[in-house]
Amino acid sequence: MTKVAIEWSSTQMNPAGTPSALPRERTDPPAEIAAAPAPVLPVFEAPFSLRVADPDGSDPDLLAEWMTRPHLLESWEQDWDAERRRANLRIQLAGTYSRPCVLSLDFAVLGEPELGTRDIAYVEFYRAAKDEIGGLYDAAPGDIGFHIATADTAVIGKGIMTGWIATMTTAVFAANPDCRRIMGDPDHRNQSIRRSLTKAGFHRIDEFDIRPDRRIALYSAPRTPDDLPVALV
Repeated sequence: MTKVAIEWSSTQMNPAGTPSALPRERTDPPAEIAAAPAPVLPVFEAPFSLRVADPDGSDPDLLAEWMTRPHLLESWEQDWDAERRRANLRIQLAGTYSRPCVLSLDFAVLGEPELGTRDIAYVEFYRAAKDEIGGLYDAAPGDIGFHIATADTAVIGKGIMTGWIATMTTAVFAANPDCRRIMGDPDHRNQSIRRSLTKAGFHRIDEFDIRPDRRIALYSAPRTPDDLPVALV
């Protein structure tokens, strides 16, 4: 399947109230999907902590720098400057489609307590039915998707992020009783995150060409076995 990208627009209103359409946000969802509230953010215990990204602080500069790192450039395609990142964060926080967050880790878990707690990744939690993946499977209004960009390469390959993903699914289900499944949609070439999703209990649904230059692998962690989604194409 090939799906036309939703382009950045400063004027196109979305039915859920976002000031302008975000790059992947559907602008024509059914009413019951448009009415779904923003995801409730999960709560984590040490060594992890999660906070909402602040468009009025230093986070836009931090994220702008992170997204230029070689291992994130190809998979995220968001080498935006700080001003565009700031605008993007404000748009997300004004609507109900997604919530941008920064994930931190206490490096004592890696035997380096002298490093303290450091920001390590950018995370987005979003309503999957309001996203471009919503047309790929039998999406329900309460479904929640997530994207993660692990910026700190010191934690990659050590089981840290796989452990976080497994903890995250439990925390998201606890915070969002209406959520039937959690969705992941990495670039099909990103074998590292695909292995992490599998180890964390996600099921591979299928691969899809959502744009001429973008192929994803769709994964799901269902609340119950009966909630495992079905591909529509």
